[in-house]
Amino acid sequence: MSRTNGKNTWALFLLILAGIVLGGFIGYLAKDFSYLSWLNYGQKFGLSEPFVLNLGILVITFGINIKITMASIIGVIISIIVYRTI
Repeated sequence: MSRTNGKNTWALFLLILAGIVLGGFIGYLAKDFSYLSWLNYGQKFGLSEPFVLNLGILVITFGINIKITMASIIGVIISIIVYRTI
């Protein structure tokens, strides 16, 4: 586990992940309010159809969809600020 300036890199990763999840959740909740609907504005990208690999006895399905919203970006920025202050 690498450390930079005495801070744990895994802690930064977990904080960023928490910022993305909480930001996305807040954006989802805010979509019904007209003055907060901009928090749910974003772009969705990924595989529209899952990729299926059939090996006879084993079937593997690959698929990923990512939605980046304004609230997620704000959550990431807040998590980086929290990481730097701790």
